[in-house]
Amino acid sequence: MEEIGRKEYALALLRSCYGYDNFRGHQWDIINHTLDGGDSIVLMPTGGGKSLCYQIPGLMSDSGFAIVISPLLALMNDQIDALQQNGIPARALNSEKSDIENRQTVDLLMEGKVKLLYISPEKLLNEISRWNTAITERICLFAVDEAHCISQWGHDFRPEYTQLGTLKQQYPHIPVMALTATADRITRDDIAEQLHIPDARLFVSSFDRPNISLNVVQGSTGRQKMKQIVQFINLHHGESGIIYCLRRKDTEKMAAELTRLGIDARPFHAAMSAQDKQQVQRDFINDDLKVVCATIAFGMGIDKSNVRYVIHSNMPRNIESYYQEIGRAGRDGLPAEALLFYTYGDVVALQQFALQSGQVQVNMDKLRRMQQFAESGVCRRRILLNYFNERFDHDCHNCDVCNNPPERFDGSTYAQMALSAIKRTDEQATMFTVTDILRGWRKADIIEKGYDRLKTFGVGRDLTVAEWNAYLLQMLQMGLFEVAYNENNHLKITDYGNEVLFGRQSIQLNRYHRQGFNVKKRETALPLPESAAQEKQLDKVLFEKLKDLRKALAKAGHIAPYMVFSDKSLQAMATEKPTTQAEFGILYGVGEVKCQKYWRAFTAAIREHLKE
Repeated sequence: MEEIGRKEYALALLRSCYGYDNFRGHQWDIINHTLDGGDSIVLMPTGGGKSLCYQIPGLMSDSGFAIVISPLLALMNDQIDALQQNGIPARALNSEKSDIENRQTVDLLMEGKVKLLYISPEKLLNEISRWNTAITERICLFAVDEAHCISQWGHDFRPEYTQLGTLKQQYPHIPVMALTATADRITRDDIAEQLHIPDARLFVSSFDRPNISLNVVQGSTGRQKMKQIVQFINLHHGESGIIYCLRRKDTEKMAAELTRLGIDARPFHAAMSAQDKQQVQRDFINDDLKVVCATIAFGMGIDKSNVRYVIHSNMPRNIESYYQEIGRAGRDGLPAEALLFYTYGDVVALQQFALQSGQVQVNMDKLRRMQQFAESGVCRRRILLNYFNERFDHDCHNCDVCNNPPERFDGSTYAQMALSAIKRTDEQATMFTVTDILRGWRKADIIEKGYDRLKTFGVGRDLTVAEWNAYLLQMLQMGLFEVAYNENNHLKITDYGNEVLFGRQSIQLNRYHRQGFNVKKRETALPLPESAAQEKQLDKVLFEKLKDLRKALAKAGHIAPYMVFSDKSLQAMATEKPTTQAEFGILYGVGEVKCQKYWRAFTAAIREHLKE
């Protein structure tokens, strides 16, 4: 098939199955390269359209099928439900299904009635050895999703992935596509080596997710942090969000406190029973639960497109994890918010994780880069994208630093207060203790050690705890003192710190401002869908009615609401107001199968609204 005819066929499938008019970015180049039999490594951000890169080749193969290797059973089932809603023959082989169901899937493969097969790495290696040539000869592609899992340098290494390199050795004629949203250069090279695809073509899409606003709050702890989180959630009333916490007990505490304050929230962590985890995940996907407080275990298996915000209650251990987790917001391309809380206590806890890991130096370096991101006074998107080797030479105007540039002032006096407190404790105090001394808090351990008799006791009581936390973090980053992690995190003054302490050097600090949240008004912040004429406006009342209809139809069909239509498609409907099948069928995200299934219900609701 010539490339022009091949692309026309691919575009026809894109329109009829998915309701999209054009490919984005590198999608067509990746598909075309795969159809030519080439191996590839695809780096594309979450929500960037990775799945189309392997689904379209599977659909275009006359009698063949694509194998999609994923470690996430929940995501497999999620994607298959969504594909089947679009009329695409997709199945899964995994341990959650009965032997009879798995046998039926193999029979359908034999009959050529499956175009996309989702399977875990260990299940594939066990199954493929038993398949006859009638099946294996029809495999047109091995797509390795979450490919960073195969690398020891990746942030989510999984030993079961390491055997996948045998696929290329056993089936050298079948193209391999490795896909990931987060991999630095060393991880990419390792992926190619582990999968035995040294000549794989590298496709790197932009890592920029301009629809996600990036915000960091430094120094907030305890009640103040909770108050800010509640304020932020209330600004996103009725919208779905995820709060990531560092420890299991933190997820439970956070969910309990939010519930007490009238916000429906539930925890999610690895120690919960499988039934409880599935229930939380199901309720969140179905929009019956708006807020989940989770460890990093949550979200990996969720393809939910309308998560409007992600809060990190603690700093993540590396930028790769942070990027992947905030990528769970705004997958539909509409505005979303990422809010990160950062304290020195996070650094201490994460240092311990890094020191106990098998890759101490690498993990410590990655943690330092994450810390620099959180403490930066320059555009956060520039730091994020430059980390992934993507040039970004201008400010984004959609992060807290761009929107509220830091105000600088002479902080030498505050620095001398802090350094004097450290010196007078014989450099035997932690950052928390120094804050207590400066604030003049007569805690038991302060009195026991005699710190309440120091000259510096209480000299900084005019500043709040949050202010001192923020300024001490800046002083640490500037190199005025160091943390002796091997001496119970005691602070040690550097030569530069002594220069400041004795007045031979001055320093500038970024003035602390208590964080206020101003979520952009949706009517101005949300771009009109691609199909909407610029002069038309989104009807917000109709949009809410269509969301209610979507939820009712999803409940009747036992599927997630976003599998009926995304928020972006509903916005197109609430903007264009189609009242006929023809008008409905050309909207963004409305493929042939969904048009036949849903046009009557949605156009009836629109006509009823127009009468009112």
